[in-house]
Amino acid sequence: MKEYLKFYINGEWVDPVEPRTLEVENPATEESYARISLGSKADVDKAVAAAKSAFPAFSQTSVEYRAELLDKITAGIQKRMPEMAEAISTEMGAPMWLANAAQVPAGMGHFATTAAILRNYKWEEVKGTTLLRKEPIGVCGFITPWNWPLNQIACKVAPAIAAGCTMVLKPSEIAPVDAYIFTEILHEAGVPKGVFNLVNGDGPGVGSVLSSHPDVDMVSFTGSTRAGVLVAQA
Repeated sequence: MKEYLKFYINGEWVDPVEPRTLEVENPATEESYARISLGSKADVDKAVAAAKSAFPAFSQTSVEYRAELLDKITAGIQKRMPEMAEAISTEMGAPMWLANAAQVPAGMGHFATTAAILRNYKWEEVKGTTLLRKEPIGVCGFITPWNWPLNQIACKVAPAIAAGCTMVLKPSEIAPVDAYIFTEILHEAGVPKGVFNLVNGDGPGVGSVLSSHPDVDMVSFTGSTRAGVLVAQA
């Protein structure tokens, strides 16, 4: 059984504050094939603190620097496409042809398209006598679902990097392995420490803490109506 027991916080793979594990099931066989750690409030606090600390510097980086980061991530996903497709197929049941033809390319496409848009994006615009300036919002909390896992991660992370935001990701605990590979890709691409942080866990243990955290400036959630209502309330 493969083990993915560490979280990615402030540019490093770290042990959870409170050891607690969950077995990940292959839906095609109903057999456990991997084990992850479930995070707690303490882990979220560490990840958010890292993101908050990294924001002042990252928010002031140049457009071209951030576009080049997106390019490197795109190339990293392409390089590890077979491994990523296999992970997605195993964790959420997509046929291999679909994982290879759509699941991974959809996620990769977000980074390539965002990089292209970023290079020509207008950050300032005059409307009458008013100057509108678009600025990064700050620390973002991302909660993603199991069914198009890489795509849903990418459509949140890519624009956040483009805008100069920092972030904490909680992927679905049902389909978490692709997020691990994705995090390794970001690390290899040279994303600065604290800009991207990964904490695995369930809704009550991590999702609710992240969505109600006082130092999180925006939450992007994709999932059930029930959980969405709870996120909105928090």
